[in-house]
Amino acid sequence: MAQINQCDTLIKNAMVFDGTGNMPVVEDLAIFNGKVLARGANLDVAEVGETVDAEGQWLMPGMLDILTHLDLEVEVNPGVPEAVRHGTTTVLLGNCSLGVAFGAQLNGDENPILDCFTRVENMPKSVLSKCLPKLTWDSTAGYLDHFAYIPLGPNVASFIPHSMMRIEAMGTDAAVNREPTTEERVRLKQIMEDAMKQGYMGLSTDQIVFHYLANDPNKDIRIPSHFAKCDELRPCLEIVRKHGGVWQTNPDGEKMLRTLKRYFWSASRFRGAPLKISALTAIDFVSVPGVWQKMLKLGKVINSKLLGGKIHFQALGGSFRMWSDGMISPVFEELESTREMIACEADQADKRLALLNDSAWLERFKGDWDRMTVVNANITKLGGNKDQATFQMKFDEMTFDDCAVPGWNGDTLAQVLARLTTYINSNGEKGAKDEADAAEFARFPKECTHPREFWLQCLRLYDTGFRWWFDVANKDEDIVEQILFDENALPGFNDSGAHLTNLSFYDGNLGTLRIAQKRGLQRVAHAVHRLTREPAEFFGLNVGTIEPGAQADIVLLNPENLKNHDMNAGRTKVFNEIFEHEVLVNRSDGVVEQVYINGTRVWEDASHHTAALGTQTLGRVLRANQA
Repeated sequence: MAQINQCDTLIKNAMVFDGTGNMPVVEDLAIFNGKVLARGANLDVAEVGETVDAEGQWLMPGMLDILTHLDLEVEVNPGVPEAVRHGTTTVLLGNCSLGVAFGAQLNGDENPILDCFTRVENMPKSVLSKCLPKLTWDSTAGYLDHFAYIPLGPNVASFIPHSMMRIEAMGTDAAVNREPTTEERVRLKQIMEDAMKQGYMGLSTDQIVFHYLANDPNKDIRIPSHFAKCDELRPCLEIVRKHGGVWQTNPDGEKMLRTLKRYFWSASRFRGAPLKISALTAIDFVSVPGVWQKMLKLGKVINSKLLGGKIHFQALGGSFRMWSDGMISPVFEELESTREMIACEADQADKRLALLNDSAWLERFKGDWDRMTVVNANITKLGGNKDQATFQMKFDEMTFDDCAVPGWNGDTLAQVLARLTTYINSNGEKGAKDEADAAEFARFPKECTHPREFWLQCLRLYDTGFRWWFDVANKDEDIVEQILFDENALPGFNDSGAHLTNLSFYDGNLGTLRIAQKRGLQRVAHAVHRLTREPAEFFGLNVGTIEPGAQADIVLLNPENLKNHDMNAGRTKVFNEIFEHEVLVNRSDGVVEQVYINGTRVWEDASHHTAALGTQTLGRVLRANQA
């Protein structure tokens, strides 16, 4: 290869995974003016700004996080450091029918951002309110344009969020209480047509039965996307199909036949071209065993040559561990009595306590408790059955963590209840493991030997300090691997930025790479493809490659430290100064050595961000199906 005149950064001797799925090669990579200048063995460069010795490290394109709810965070913290530190250089916004493509959408007493995000994504109104002043645009074009004027870290691309689109056309109250008028239907289609021409990826909708509004008078009503019938939704999706866009969606556990019918809209057989669908989700639910197999088989049928569809089900690269602050957790939105608890504002501990001491509420909760404690439950779908809730209370699988009683941390609820039962039955002479244990047990009346009463008393005493975790899905890593590399699935479902203290999977892509690493370099190459070029091509985005001329979004990994990365052990709760609220995040320090966005290093020494992140505009808005 001829001598190269100059480059800004020369990365030497890395094992390079180029995102194509091909086996890696050891070579150099040169960066100049934010782009990949050249790749090859022993590059000869006359003038080098900086040389990075990457011997023993893996080099790959920056990874995509295809399911995030960072829509508001990127406005107040545009570097998005919690995503970037794990090798993510592109994030997709506007998922699950929620987003800020239309701005704040304030209209009289209506505040759609607070109404939709608060309960669906477990974001307190105090946090959301800090973001609202940043939403200064009022059009879908203005939203995409504004990213050029903020110090953006990762690249961003967006869906049109369906709930917000219906609110834009109809207003919040109307969007959940009546069907659109003829004029409003025309408006919805025009919004969709304009958005696709502007570079939106497509349309995101939501049908998850746990997703409710947070403002009066509609706290017992689901978000607007749920109310769109097929004759309203399909014309918008045909516009998406026409432009080669993507429909991001999820299932309705109460209307599975309708969900299946809609998934078959992907087929190209009678429409000339497929409707690309990115659906949630193919994971191995503890409460609904085997449902992942049904999803993948469904995908295989839709994607067959006969039907010519193009659907994948997103898959998580590790175990799905969820925390609950008292009963503030997505799983409790399913039941009427527990929904009443969640509908209280985050700072209304007094209202939650009033419910816990209200005889009528306790009677309603008793029935819901029975649904959550079914012996030999047989649940076949998300959303549960008439007499069986999706989440089943199993105290031996629920573990105290960061709770109001430090001595209980690491114990299961079953272990603490067993000690309490011994304490009560022995009149306080036995059971407690120490004085602190005994002091807490003294606050529990005798009826608390019953699991339900123990549960209720914990809520009365500790409110959200009654904090515990459980594994929702993906406990068997062999099954996780099988799903991740199935052609009808795609790694994703990280939900980054949502559920502030309930869950955190910013490092989900690293989990996929670690699982692949166990099988050798060819499987790693496949994983890199699935995290970079494959999703970029599916969503119509010009990223995911390190070919000469491409924007230099690059990740360097330490493969030895990757082997030992534990997603669960690396999860921690920190105080977010901007939000003035605690958030659950991930730590993978030592795994990701360096991250470059647009040729600028934003993460270094496997330990910290650089000053460039959040102060310089590095990433760009990605307009789908455009160069």
